Amino acid sequence: MGDEAYRLDPGLRRDDRTRLTVVALCAEWCGTCREFRPVFDAIAASMRDARFVWIDIEEQPEVTGDMEIETFPTLGVLRGDRAVHFGPTTPQRTVVERLLRGLGAGGTVPEEAAAVLRRASAPAS
Repeated sequence: MGDEAYRLDPGLRRDDRTRLTVVALCAEWCGTCREFRPVFDAIAASMRDARFVWIDIEEQPEVTGDMEIETFPTLGVLRGDRAVHFGPTTPQRTVVERLLRGLGAGGTVPEEAAAVLRRASAPAS
């Protein structure tokens, strides 16, 4: 398991307004994040209709820019290009799955957090 970002489906179409992109913002030095990685991977494998992105914020500081991520893991969710969730999560599969099921079509996320999620979900260059 490397610390690079990965995308299960790099071909996200810009016009896909309903597809979820789930972004985990973590750090390799964080033991909780290391424990969460297999959970995140298992959820990704079970939700093939969503896109999952793992970001090590120390390796990819350009993703968070000036925003400080203080609690790990932090989970962000986009529906299409609209941010519908951003915040720390309990690294338990049932908690994350319940969150993802409950998001529905709406949500409110501060613009600074939404910008981080859009940068994180951009196709790798």
